[in-house]
Amino acid sequence: MEDNNLKYETFRPHPHLESLIKCYWTLEVPPHGDYQKQLIIPDGCIEMIFILGDDVRRYTSKKKFIIQPRELVLGQITEPFFIEPTGYVNSFAVRFYPYGFANFVLMPIRKLANRETPLEVLFGNSAQELAQKIRKATDTRKRIKIVEAFLLNKLKDKAIIDNVVKSTIDAMLLTKGSTTINSILKNSLGKRRQIERRFVEKVGISPKKLGKVIRLQAVLKMLLNRKSEKLTRIAYDNEYYDQAHFIKDFKEFTGTTPKAFLQDGKMLLSSTIYKNE
Repeated sequence: MEDNNLKYETFRPHPHLESLIKCYWTLEVPPHGDYQKQLIIPDGCIEMIFILGDDVRRYTSKKKFIIQPRELVLGQITEPFFIEPTGYVNSFAVRFYPYGFANFVLMPIRKLANRETPLEVLFGNSAQELAQKIRKATDTRKRIKIVEAFLLNKLKDKAIIDNVVKSTIDAMLLTKGSTTINSILKNSLGKRRQIERRFVEKVGISPKKLGKVIRLQAVLKMLLNRKSEKLTRIAYDNEYYDQAHFIKDFKEFTGTTPKAFLQDGKMLLSSTIYKNE
């Protein structure tokens, strides 16, 4: 997969949905025969993805894989997650904020983690109608209008944002994940237990895990945009105890080291996406 063959674009959501949806994105890669496994890096977001091109494999072990559903919701990722195209790549997707997707479904968000869930499991027959409309649409703008109409309709019957969860995540984002949940909640044990329950329900992972993912994202941007900088400096800027702690956390989510990440062809997709976020 060559970098100049990969076309990735993002689009802003409708004002009525911008508090829940981070962006829409499209990915297109023409068929070329040189396919590699690609590592998907956790970003704390849940995504609704429509595969419009050829099938995509997701590896469940080094050699075993499944074919991803054509329409799916990808939950929170907290471990190395590898996919591989089988041919022409053409995808359209909705990227929700960590607290966003819970406003559209009744299923506990924790059940979506580290897996792809077929859209029909979450939305029943209406998912099939949505998928048909998305496939028939002739451009991205039309697909955005279709999916926004669907989501706005689903939103009518659901609770709006959990402001306690949102304000906690906003504080995490403001400090790029370097502030602990105890500091945010001012060491209140009662509040911590309450917020941890809400996070599992609304976000799908614990506050501590999400904080680590947010900090990983900050690190990735530094790695991708300041490649010549020493790892010790990046670790210091992101308030890790030391370089060893930084590398340990990085490997937890990616299965590789920061240096290998920059050199490995399996990271091309993630590098392209997160460099431009």
